Amino acid sequence: MGSPAGEKEREADEGPQQTFTLSPFWMGALEVTHDIFDVFFKDVTVSQNIKTDAVTRPSAQYIDLSWGMGKEGGYPVNSMQQKTALMFCRWLYHKTGIFYRLPTEAEWEYACRAGAKTKYFFGDDESQLAAYAWYQNNSQQVYHKTGQLKPNAWGLYDMLGNVSEWVLDQYDENYFTLMADKKADPVLEPASRNPRLLKGGSYLDKANELRCANRIKSLAEWNRRDPQIPKSSWWLTDAPFAGFRLVRPLKQPSAAEIEKFFTLYLSN
Repeated sequence: MGSPAGEKEREADEGPQQTFTLSPFWMGALEVTHDIFDVFFKDVTVSQNIKTDAVTRPSAQYIDLSWGMGKEGGYPVNSMQQKTALMFCRWLYHKTGIFYRLPTEAEWEYACRAGAKTKYFFGDDESQLAAYAWYQNNSQQVYHKTGQLKPNAWGLYDMLGNVSEWVLDQYDENYFTLMADKKADPVLEPASRNPRLLKGGSYLDKANELRCANRIKSLAEWNRRDPQIPKSSWWLTDAPFAGFRLVRPLKQPSAAEIEKFFTLYLSN
């Protein structure tokens, strides 16, 4: 995990490289789409009150935060806080009895690389990127329907580009030092709303931001144009690139462990 010292355009927070073991998990082949997310968003049985109810739904968007880029038909859901993605996971658990969550940074990078040790999962040749990823050079400044380009070796689409993807971890520039003694399933648990972490780069980013090891920290300014008082804790008016995909651990936690997990991640 991380980038080698000699990787072109490497940043200081991408190492020193570490080796970890991970517990088995499934990962969604596609980014979560508006079509799927809207089932949650429009579910009239859920409550607005996160403090007293088992599930909740986001507040209404004061403006269409897809910004006209597309919703129905397979477009990735976007413009959301990490909390919103996690509340979708919690709702899904209550609906299905199956625990889904965001990937950890380590899980995400492992799945993205699909066994590769190069800058991108297909190699180091940047000229091939447009075959696998929507990014600044080919996106026309909009996200696209999921699954339109080539997947990685494990059949995962849009791991690079399209929308950046939330992972569970708090962002820390010294992550690899902090995790040096963590041999299995590393994750940096939340301490504050920002900075959290996204991976993969987006339709707005240059090629170097789509490298497998690149780390994107969330910023409070991603919600600066929200006119509401207080500003929404669900949406990000200035992060139209922020989306997510799901993982499902092979070993399901107990009900108590699941509730503890959501309490931890939704209270910070």
